[in-house]
Amino acid sequence: MIKAGIIGATGYAGAELVRILTGHKEVEIKWYGSKSYIDEKYERVYRNLFKIVDAACMDDNMEELAKQVDVIFTATPQGFLASVLTEEILSQVKIVDLSADYRIKDVKVYEKWYGITHQSPQFIEEAVYGLCEINRGKIGKETRLVANPGCYTTCSILTLYPLVKEGLIRTETMIVDAKSGTSGAGRGAKTANLFCEVNENIKAYGVASHRHTPEIEEQLGYAAGKEILLNFTPHLVPMNRGILVTAYADINKEILNGPSAEDVIRAAYDQYYAKEKFIRVLEKGVCPETRWVEGSNYVDVNFVFDERTGRVIAMGALDNLVKGAAGQAVQNMNLLFGIKESEGLEMPPLFP
Repeated sequence: MIKAGIIGATGYAGAELVRILTGHKEVEIKWYGSKSYIDEKYERVYRNLFKIVDAACMDDNMEELAKQVDVIFTATPQGFLASVLTEEILSQVKIVDLSADYRIKDVKVYEKWYGITHQSPQFIEEAVYGLCEINRGKIGKETRLVANPGCYTTCSILTLYPLVKEGLIRTETMIVDAKSGTSGAGRGAKTANLFCEVNENIKAYGVASHRHTPEIEEQLGYAAGKEILLNFTPHLVPMNRGILVTAYADINKEILNGPSAEDVIRAAYDQYYAKEKFIRVLEKGVCPETRWVEGSNYVDVNFVFDERTGRVIAMGALDNLVKGAAGQAVQNMNLLFGIKESEGLEMPPLFP
């Protein structure tokens, strides 16, 4: 059995990790780390796990934890792991980090967008960006540190990747419009996330300044083989879970021209995703909806080619706490230990 520890186990992503790993055939959770609930029974924090998890919350002592487990999940705010990670810890245990500390390769870009000083930049180059469907070949038994992608970024990148990779769109025209449920903001008490503030409302935030922007640009830049600059605008909607991305870009007329464009674009999506367990390319005319992926590790994608304007409208939907966080982290863990990639993640979406 793989012994796992979770730091940040009582946040939304941490709790989702617990829920998924309790049903994983190859894993035993040995450490429920939560600085806010030390010594309190985990089942009292999350009553859905009453008589399922019989353990108390522990602290966030990474050095001690590294001696006891095979893998550590850090579902923590930006800056935590970077402030405590050492070579000694990495020599003993594998780490899947759900924060942004090691996602962006340029430390200056990270520090600019997150507004903090990176305290262990020596590990950035080693970290593998854990978007499994794209970087699967880089994640294996020799990997020590995985940077688990963000929720908005996972949905945005996977929605656009075939178009960018195959050069089917003019990347300088890309616009990403995204909407998220409130769990994406975490479990901490914030006035802006109170029921009366969120209910019966939708709002844009982080306009032209959201910190997932450079992550999307960097990863799509690797696909395009050049620097990418795009507009990314997130919105908060009054629902618990889910992300919906609608992305727009002008078609590359040097490659696509005429009515065959629709077939060429669909062939590109099929080329990259037909064999992917967790990416579902929908039938023509069917738009992704968050309700059809809720509680699952699936991503639904589709597109419409608008001949009138010469633009592609690409769409994607996922559960921000599963494929956008904990589910993807477990998918990465499976790859790290060479077990079935979908183990523990084959639950179908919930409805209603």
